[in-house]
Amino acid sequence: MHIYDMIIIGGGPAGYTAALYAAHAGLDAVLFEKLSAGGQMALTGDIDNYPGFENGIDGFSLGEKMQKGAERLGVKTQYAEVLDLDLSEQIKKVKTADNVFYGQTVVIASGANPRELGITKESELIGSGVHYCAHCDGRFYKDKTVVVVGGGNSAVTDALYLSRLAKKVYLIHRRDKLRATKIYYEALLKAENIEIVWNSMVVELLADERVNGIKIKNVTDGVLKVLSCDGVFISIGRKPASDFLKKAVDIDENGYVVADESTKTNVEGVYAVGDVRTKAFRQVVTAVSDGAVAVYYAENYINKF
Repeated sequence: MHIYDMIIIGGGPAGYTAALYAAHAGLDAVLFEKLSAGGQMALTGDIDNYPGFENGIDGFSLGEKMQKGAERLGVKTQYAEVLDLDLSEQIKKVKTADNVFYGQTVVIASGANPRELGITKESELIGSGVHYCAHCDGRFYKDKTVVVVGGGNSAVTDALYLSRLAKKVYLIHRRDKLRATKIYYEALLKAENIEIVWNSMVVELLADERVNGIKIKNVTDGVLKVLSCDGVFISIGRKPASDFLKKAVDIDENGYVVADESTKTNVEGVYAVGDVRTKAFRQVVTAVSDGAVAVYYAENYINKF
């Protein structure tokens, strides 16, 4: 039975940074990824807020570079989905469809997926007017008209951020009251170029090759209306990829693994990094930080035995 020093679940920026730092520390590490390197980052057309790339870089290429950098130092990538795990003992068990792997430490880097509206053309227009990250893609809409869909803190902060770039921001919310906290709501009311469209939902994306408008429906009277816009930012929450964890670690009411800036979970030797953990700001650069921090604490944990 081979026992790894570290098992990493997820091949996004947090996972591959953990793998890179583990290799630098001389740890025997294996990483599990069910699709391709980069995670959600791989779906981002252009990343221009990650240091070191003066002309920006697309998310898929950055994911590949992170993977190659870790594998160059000996990290092994297993393309398999983790289905179950047992974290109750000092030696942890991670199960895939074909095998069981053993490790002294486990880093959960499984990420979180944006919740989609679930309407026609949404997936095919990602990167062509449909976006899920205002801080990633907002710069493409300087002096243009954009729509933000949602009514929580994330949607309001996205609308405020975009209002500093775009000419006009429509905030579409299906109720007559926002879920956002008071401090965000007050800031929203002060922004002169944000218009809130109440009691409405997006029922259709209008597009040629790119989004050029949306069709919305008033949920109280059923009236349909068309709004012209250049881009749509969907901010109706995220779904953490944590179902496979079951009750192995503490998870909050929204499905995020409970871990602070140390990335430690409630189980010794188990760490949560990137978008899957409870945190205020989910970006590539914060995910990378998490990966490095987790290895620091994991190495200290391993050295106790």
